[in-house]
Amino acid sequence: MSKSENSRLGRRSLLQAALAVPAVAGTATVLGAESARAATPQAGTTAADGRRGHFDEESPRFALAVLPDTQYLFDADSSDPEPLKATFRYLVSEREEANIAFMTHLGDVTEHGTEDEIGLAADTFRTIHGKVPYSVLAGNHDVRSSTDDQRGDTAYLEAFGPQRYASMPTFGGASPDGYNSYHVLRAGGREWLVLALDWRASDKGLTWAQGVLDAHPTLPAVLTTHDIAWADDNGEAHLSGNGQRLWDRIIRGNDQIFMALGGHYWPSGRTVLTNDAGHDVHVHITNYQERYYGGAGMIRLYAFDLVRNVVDVETFSPWFLARDPEKRTPLEAETIELTGPVDRFGLDIDFAERFQGFAPVVPPKPRPASRVMPRGTVAYWRFDSSGLTGAGKPGSPVAGGTVAHDLSGHGNDLSVQLLHTSPAEALTWSAEHHTDQPAHASLRFDGGKNPNRGAVLTTGAQAPLNSMKFTSGFTIETFIKLPEPFEGDHAWMGILSWEGRNGDAGKTTGWSKEEPTCSLNVTPERFLQFVLYPHVQDADPTSWSHALPVGRWTHIAVVNDGLGTVMYVDGSKIARNPSQPATGIATLGKPFVIGGTQFAQEFGQSFYGWIGDTRIVDRALRPKDFMLSMD
Repeated sequence: MSKSENSRLGRRSLLQAALAVPAVAGTATVLGAESARAATPQAGTTAADGRRGHFDEESPRFALAVLPDTQYLFDADSSDPEPLKATFRYLVSEREEANIAFMTHLGDVTEHGTEDEIGLAADTFRTIHGKVPYSVLAGNHDVRSSTDDQRGDTAYLEAFGPQRYASMPTFGGASPDGYNSYHVLRAGGREWLVLALDWRASDKGLTWAQGVLDAHPTLPAVLTTHDIAWADDNGEAHLSGNGQRLWDRIIRGNDQIFMALGGHYWPSGRTVLTNDAGHDVHVHITNYQERYYGGAGMIRLYAFDLVRNVVDVETFSPWFLARDPEKRTPLEAETIELTGPVDRFGLDIDFAERFQGFAPVVPPKPRPASRVMPRGTVAYWRFDSSGLTGAGKPGSPVAGGTVAHDLSGHGNDLSVQLLHTSPAEALTWSAEHHTDQPAHASLRFDGGKNPNRGAVLTTGAQAPLNSMKFTSGFTIETFIKLPEPFEGDHAWMGILSWEGRNGDAGKTTGWSKEEPTCSLNVTPERFLQFVLYPHVQDADPTSWSHALPVGRWTHIAVVNDGLGTVMYVDGSKIARNPSQPATGIATLGKPFVIGGTQFAQEFGQSFYGWIGDTRIVDRALRPKDFMLSMD
């Protein structure tokens, strides 16, 4: 505990806890002894053998719970452990819902470090022990503040030394003195390292910590200690003297440390520093001991979302939260949650990019066509050397007449046509692709207006696909990417279609009789439209997506089961799918086209962006069988 010269506090608020995960430790040493627990599943983990599960270690959403200075709750004869027990009960009860992976205490567990205070605190930790893995480190009030981790035996070490964590499979080991430890936990489908360092790590302690990092070079690491930074009135954190030493000795040169957390000072604060690799390190102070009831066991949840690439942070007191709102006192109601910028906030972290230097993501290898052609595949095109004649270097033009082979073997080859007086660069070969696309290649279409330009790929006049009716259902899939920025005056543009006007198929409903009988399009606002004129019904059931992002690959699937049509974007069903019945496609023996439609060319434009693997199956597939997810 220490109050900084700048002590003004802001109020903060409660985010919604929703995430987190498990823990499986790697091998390590505990005071020099090999840990035999590394392969033991943690209590509550979701395991293949069906044992009880309270969290999901593979979910991309998980939470790290952080507990700062609790010393005023363990202060001689004024001690009251109930707030901390309530916090622990909350973490246990909410572990599954919030997917809580781990809890770390930032030191100053007690006020004086006496045997009685330490004993009461250790007993309180029984509430969480064996139910949520955790780490604890010594603060200056738990041990003699004039000493470092070479101080020898203490009441703290007796209660919170390595033996306390020996049964936790997350526990990796401790320094020979016992005051520094580390845990390896599995969360978000990968392993993470948590370092818990004494309030004054000695040179020996820092050498040990470096050894831990060296032994786990690919694990992203969160460093926890008691004293690392203080904050000014604006919540801007600054390294303390001890924090500067840790920064110089252990943090800045180890790129895997992306977050460093401490307590000790108040008010709370945060900053972002740049390490030697040029990457961000988030440094946070968390301490609420000066607030009502010594902080009342206030907890901070760091909710990681590896899909959204964010960490959402919330701060609240489960003890006050559990009370009847009508019976809360004014101070209890005021302290239930904190809502200012240093207690409730979000961190934008592109995890793959941030961890690239020490744990690069290995992209999936291309998958051969034979592995992505399920029963009923009637056409499959890809634009690598296996599917496109003369596939060249990135950026090289694809000449008119170039053939994209139908790898299903059904004779639905496509031929390139340059539109109007388009230059050769209207269609180029690209190595860009969706991460989960089978082929690692695509075509870059430079369609546009003023002047009209573009390119399409069309089937031959006798291709079987031209006349197929699909009355039992179909699945059409493709990968596309819209450029960033989405420059120019882009009109309605086609992605793929069967040519032939619906009016010629005898359809009397719909927006225009000139529309193709089946087409997938992009509006100027970047909404997908799939419009179908069925073989059986006189109707035009139409699906509409949300606005597509730019600069990012998107997988599109349109599934018809012979009764109706559903569109999926990146494996997720969209909202605006039609309820109208739709059986088959009213094809007219006209070519199938990728890169545009006759209607779009007349009233809009040909495609602008990238198109990758495209597949048509003559039955309805389930999402698990899409190209996006197939092995």
